[in-house]
Amino acid sequence: MVAGLTAAAIVVVGVLAYQASANAPDSVASSATPRASASASASAQPTAEPKPTKDALAVPADSGTGERVVYALKDRRVWLVDADGKSLRTFTVMPSPVSPPPDIYQVTSRSGTVQGSDGVPIEHVVRFANVDDVAIGFSAAQDGSMEPPDPTSKTGGVRMKRADGNAMWTFATVGAKVVVVP
Repeated sequence: MVAGLTAAAIVVVGVLAYQASANAPDSVASSATPRASASASASAQPTAEPKPTKDALAVPADSGTGERVVYALKDRRVWLVDADGKSLRTFTVMPSPVSPPPDIYQVTSRSGTVQGSDGVPIEHVVRFANVDDVAIGFSAAQDGSMEPPDPTSKTGGVRMKRADGNAMWTFATVGAKVVVVP
C-alpha cells in the first residue's frame, strides 16, 4: 500500500513539473533545460556585447534643461524635473483626444476643482496650452479614474491619478515651464 501511494505521489509530482515547465516563459524555460534546436556551433560563436537598454523612466534627452514638467506624448508619461535636471517624479497619464504639438509652454492657469469638459468632476487642473480653442491641461478625476476619453470629443484634459495630480499641483505653478516632446 505504501509503495502504491509513493508511486502515485511520484506520478503527480512528475505531471505538475511537466505542466510548470510547459507553461514557463521561454526565458525561464530556456535557462533550465537546453533546447533541441540549439546547435553546438551557435554557442561556440562569439556573441555581441548586449546593448545597454534605455531607462524607460529617464527624463527624455530632448526635453531641455532646468526645472520643468516634461510630457511625452508617445510614452503617455510625465516627469517633474528639478533645476538640476533630476526627475523628482514620473508617472503615466491618459491623454486627451486633443493634444498639444511638441513645443515649450508655460502654465497659464490653475483650478482647484471644476467640472471637466467631459462632465467628470476633476481637481488640480494645470492648464498650459490651447489647441483649436480647446484648453489643454493636466488634471485628476475626483473619483480617481483614468478612463480613456471619447475619441470623438474635443477635450484637452490629460488625466492622471490623484496622487500624481497632487504632486503636479504642488510643482507646476503659474509660469512653470512645460515641455511637450513627441
